[in-house]
Amino acid sequence: MRRAGWLIAAVFALALPALALDPSEMLDDPVLEARARGLDHELRCVKCQAESIASSNADWARDARREVREMIAAGATDQEVRDAFLRNYGDFVLMNPPASGWNLIVWLAGPALLLAGLGVVIAAQRQRNAARGPEALDPEEEARLKELLGEDG
Repeated sequence: MRRAGWLIAAVFALALPALALDPSEMLDDPVLEARARGLDHELRCVKCQAESIASSNADWARDARREVREMIAAGATDQEVRDAFLRNYGDFVLMNPPASGWNLIVWLAGPALLLAGLGVVIAAQRQRNAARGPEALDPEEEARLKELLGEDG
């Protein structure tokens, strides 16, 4: 019985994002609604910050979805809708902000730190190898080396 309760809770938790879009918000024209839904997935909810406005139940996201649909119904292109949100909220409102300006630092920080860490590991390994010095040959290896070099021992 307890498992059934957990299963029902999990199903409802997974279904919550699907409930974010209220049917009353939808446009009558399926082509325009498809464009609006695409934009809903591109725009970040500034209140939730980790969710798109498509999956957020926050009041701000609901208002943003309505605004997207109003602009599309008024004849705005997808880029005009994005530009309007960028003007009001900055690059943060995009789920995938452009790699330019200050955002470029964020985009490059991860790979730069990875390369720096790799450089530290390589330098430490070289330093350890240099401090250890060459290993001495055992008598068999030394005899074989002298034989190859043509030296008499």
